Amino acid sequence: MDFGRPMVCNPGVVAKSNIRLVSETYLGDDALDILVCQSSNDAAKDFFLGNDNHADGHTKKDTSSEPANDTPKHLSLVDHALYVEHHLPAPRPTIQPGDLVVVFESFHDLNFVYATPNEVFSNRNGHFPHNDFINKPFGCKIRSKNNNGLGFLYLLRPTPELWAKSLPHRTQIVHELDASMIVHYLNLIPNMVVCESGTGSGAMSHVILRSIAPRGKLHTYEFNKIRADKARIEFQGHGLGHLVEVHHRDVCGKKALLNRNQQETNQPFGSEEVETDEPKTQNAADDGKGGFQLGQSAAHAIFLDLPEPWLAVKHAAYTLKISGRICSYSPCMEQTQRTVVALKQYGFHSIQTVEARLKEYFVDEVEMEAPPTALPAVPTEETATLEKERHVAGGVLQKPEGEIIVETENQANKHQPGAKKRKLCARPFSQMRGHTAFLTFATAGRSTSRKPDTNSA
Repeated sequence: MDFGRPMVCNPGVVAKSNIRLVSETYLGDDALDILVCQSSNDAAKDFFLGNDNHADGHTKKDTSSEPANDTPKHLSLVDHALYVEHHLPAPRPTIQPGDLVVVFESFHDLNFVYATPNEVFSNRNGHFPHNDFINKPFGCKIRSKNNNGLGFLYLLRPTPELWAKSLPHRTQIVHELDASMIVHYLNLIPNMVVCESGTGSGAMSHVILRSIAPRGKLHTYEFNKIRADKARIEFQGHGLGHLVEVHHRDVCGKKALLNRNQQETNQPFGSEEVETDEPKTQNAADDGKGGFQLGQSAAHAIFLDLPEPWLAVKHAAYTLKISGRICSYSPCMEQTQRTVVALKQYGFHSIQTVEARLKEYFVDEVEMEAPPTALPAVPTEETATLEKERHVAGGVLQKPEGEIIVETENQANKHQPGAKKRKLCARPFSQMRGHTAFLTFATAGRSTSRKPDTNSA
């Protein structure tokens, strides 16, 4: 995806300015030349260092007789070559071999392909060779090679939202509404370090990666080795491998808890086989004690998508920085209640639980009768009398013979229907997507300085 591409370095105005520290004899040995060089160095310090130049507010001359070791370290920052502008490259306009392409088949059907020469994508609309995709712009319409070209599809540029609708579901995913709430309440910004427990299908991982790019780091943890390996391959294929590290690890430490329970019941650990969907291969990096293994105060934010998130709260309190944010994604209220109790126990504050529901509106042009635009007439004594006679006569005005009653323009328009016009209107859909999950957010307080006890529940 485009947000994972390496940044482009271009020399900006500062880099082209050639401002730097020079020797006092750079222009010559003349006293005036030395004074000019000294003034130039002072101006360069003020430009790059600002108020940090000298604490007393006075400029100190940097003489060449001063030993190099006595030069303050921050003077090394006075160099134009250090200030190169970094920015994301422009999106690639065309599809290249190996690119991920989201295939729009219909409003509710999206698929994906990796553009590979001589491959063919087939669906109910026909056969579409990948050679027709390559060097075509994103968003273009492609006709099928069979069915007389009646079948068609659109080639879309991949985004985390489109990927979530087209990816192969290995587990339940976090949809775009909940994902936007999570990114907002976790205060994610570029270059952050974020931990995610419960990689699953990787939908939420892509949303986090877009928020912390271009120099952030996502540590995502998955206890199932097959899912972890597939997610690692997908991240590499999408050009996001340098932003994410996939760990095959159970952060809850259920093995340590199971070992403690076995010891309490005087049964040897492993005497009873526990059914899990994890392969029988043992990961050497997973010691079974849980935790994120990043050290203390290493992450700015943590996202938990686990069946028992309260078991990971103690490890999150150790890994999060002070005032770091945590989010727990739980479908059931019982899970949320136990998580809130654990958050309070380990020093989290500003705890809140929210539920997001999406109500969509259908927007279309509707033919409606235009409202009257004429101003109401000010009643006079004569018109008031006529209206009173009309009301008494049951809506029909009785007039004497030979008398002609002339109605005003407003009275004539009052009884005529207005012209119909087409207007853009919105109406809500009759159905609304149901409950997805409860999102519990909290802020880390002053965490303990020691590692959490892995033998405690």
